[in-house]
Amino acid sequence: MARKAKKRRYSRSSGSDVESEMRRYKKGTAKSGRKGRGGRVKSRKQAIAIGLSKARKKGKKVPKKTAKKAAKKKAAKKRTARKTARKSSKRKSSKR
Repeated sequence: MARKAKKRRYSRSSGSDVESEMRRYKKGTAKSGRKGRGGRVKSRKQAIAIGLSKARKKGKKVPKKTAKKAAKKKAAKKRTARKTARKSSKRKSSKR
């Protein structure tokens, strides 16, 4: 039985953008923020994120969010909802 080819999530050219940003990071010339006002890039993850955002701006195929990030965001939302529910229940009980 033949295997089905997997879809590429990122375009090959977006990889080259990340690669160039990593080179800049290793050299120590990579800067973050608008026009480099945010300061020097301090981590590999940050350099990768900058490379991907540059690829997105150029219109290359780059997924918007990873499933991991979306799951974290969802969990954080749940946590804050629970906290606010607790606070409001405490307020109601203290008023009685």
